[in-house]
Amino acid sequence: MNSTRPGGCGGSDLYVARRRDKRDDFGWSRPENLGCTINTIYDESGPTFFDDEATGTQFLYFTSFNRPDGLGDFDIYVSTRRGDEDAWGPGVDVVEVNGPFRDTRTAIRRDGLEMFLSLDATGRPGGIGGQDLWVSTRATTADPWSTPVNLGPTVNTTAFDGAPALSFDGATLYFFSTRPGGFGGNDLYVTTRQRINSAPAIRSMRESTPHTLSGGAR
Repeated sequence: MNSTRPGGCGGSDLYVARRRDKRDDFGWSRPENLGCTINTIYDESGPTFFDDEATGTQFLYFTSFNRPDGLGDFDIYVSTRRGDEDAWGPGVDVVEVNGPFRDTRTAIRRDGLEMFLSLDATGRPGGIGGQDLWVSTRATTADPWSTPVNLGPTVNTTAFDGAPALSFDGATLYFFSTRPGGFGGNDLYVTTRQRINSAPAIRSMRESTPHTLSGGAR
């Protein structure tokens, strides 16, 4: 999670809360700041955790605003550690997916070979709206990410589409959108695809037209 609460390292910092029982929805501990190595004087937010069980390395992807080492505006960064008890290292700009504009949220498939992103579309080839959903892949978790590919007009619109969240089986993608026909400013939408295996090939979320979670198909 991220928070602007007092006692942090910057404007918005990354925090962690823990619980003993994963079935206890109300058993979370008080959030703890992840420290001023991963957090900086700049804003850090939008964390996505990935545990690479094959190598024992844990990854935390997040977005940070206007860092001197970034490409401009919001950029996506990644920090690593070797286990639950280790501290997170400094964030490193994921240059292969970032651009000079607003690049923010991520959702990573559980094998670590596919990542959905919310990226600025105005300055990227293939963009449709102001902010679109994109996908990047890699052959192994040691490889760099591919150049992001737009999910296309079945999923994206000329409105603002962002904040992807992927289901455990990789077949359902949740996101918000400001497209016409919703109930407010940012509405939640869902789109699905056929169940996939762990192969890293890009599979666009084009199996079904997105629909609001409370309003039925659109």
